[in-house]
Amino acid sequence: MGHLDHAALGWLTPALSYVMACIGAALGLRCTVRALATTGRSRRNWLVTAASAIGTGIWTMHFVAMLGFGVAGTDIRYDVPLTLLSLLVAMVVVCAGVFAVGYGRDRGRALIVGGLTTGIGVASMHYLGMAAVRLHGDVTYDPLLVGLSVLIAVVAATAALWAALNIKSPVAVTIASLIMGAAVSSMHYTGMFAVGVRVTPSAEVLPGATAMQFIFPLAVGLGSYLFLTSAFVALSPTAGERAASASAQRPVQGAAP
Repeated sequence: MGHLDHAALGWLTPALSYVMACIGAALGLRCTVRALATTGRSRRNWLVTAASAIGTGIWTMHFVAMLGFGVAGTDIRYDVPLTLLSLLVAMVVVCAGVFAVGYGRDRGRALIVGGLTTGIGVASMHYLGMAAVRLHGDVTYDPLLVGLSVLIAVVAATAALWAALNIKSPVAVTIASLIMGAAVSSMHYTGMFAVGVRVTPSAEVLPGATAMQFIFPLAVGLGSYLFLTSAFVALSPTAGERAASASAQRPVQGAAP
């Protein structure tokens, strides 16, 4: 079996990927809280923003972590269409889970459906991303660890959606997102420890793009999207603040001659 390195660049990739997962989670929870405070088109827009933030955060976390993945005796390339498909899957399933919670009549059932959908979606995104890996040799999986990683993903997703429904204060959102980031990271590394590679040395050129050619620019782009969206959400007034500023302006206008 080939020797697998999960942190070829040292602590940089695990730490950075954890930060990305936390930012995505924090932004997603914040947007969901905002969504539940509104109705109509505004609710839908906040939920879409929440889903895209969580999906982007999880995907960026996965592939930033993958930048540190190396196998002794073979180069690694990534299949571009499959990698992009994994991003799409992350977005769509998280969207389905968030909408199940945002529009669910029965909170308990919405949580279970949303958590299952999102968790299985996150796991699918992870293994689709792994299926995009091209190397000289055969990749095998430990079914027990794969099952455990899917279970962690479902539990993490359910807990995150529960937090989105029940947590309002910024401090609690921060703590919840740190826990969610840790859960997503542990799901990723559990999934990675399930991988075994039997290397078949070869001089053939592998198809696909290198991590630096393709994944690094994409991760930087999506990371920038997360930071900019975070800034926008942090600076836009909440429904309560808007109502307060409207009522504060009313007496002033009435006092004018």
